[in-house]
Amino acid sequence: MSKETVSEASLFYILDFFEHMGIPYWLDGGWGVDVLTGKQNREHRDIDIDFDAEYTDEVITQLKEIGYVVVVDWMPSRMELQHEEYGYLDIHPIDFNPDGSITQADPTGGKYVFQKEWFTSHVYKNREIPCISKEAQLLFHAGYDLTDKDHFDIDNLNRL
Repeated sequence: MSKETVSEASLFYILDFFEHMGIPYWLDGGWGVDVLTGKQNREHRDIDIDFDAEYTDEVITQLKEIGYVVVVDWMPSRMELQHEEYGYLDIHPIDFNPDGSITQADPTGGKYVFQKEWFTSHVYKNREIPCISKEAQLLFHAGYDLTDKDHFDIDNLNRL
C-alpha cells in the first residue's frame, strides 16, 4: 500500500534522484508552490516534476529500478508513478526549442508552449531548487475547475 501523502524527506529524495542523474528538472505543482513560499503549507499527494524529455526513457527505467510502478501513462504528456515508501510522482517531459521556449505534449495531441523565464529556481531549506515561477504557477491554475487545495495554493502564491 502506497503512502497517501508525500513528505518533505521524499521530496528531497526525488530532487536528489534527478540531480544525481544530471537531468535538468523543475519542481511544479503543490510542492513547487511551497518551495516558492519558503515553507510547507499543506500535505501533498504527489510531487510534480518537469524534466528534459531527452531523458524520458532513462528516467522511467531508473524510477522503476528503485521501486516505482506506473499507475497513469499519458505519455508523451505525463506519467504518474507510485512508490510504497515515497508515494506518488507525476513526471512531465518537456522539450527545449531553438527560440528559447519550452514545450510539453498536450494529452489531446497538441503542445503547450512555455516561456523560458518561467523555469527558475528558489532557495528552500538552504537548498537551491529548480522550480516553476509564481507567474507560471498562477497561469497553470487557470482553465479548469479548481479544488480547495488549488484555491489554497493560489492564495499562498498571491501573498508572495
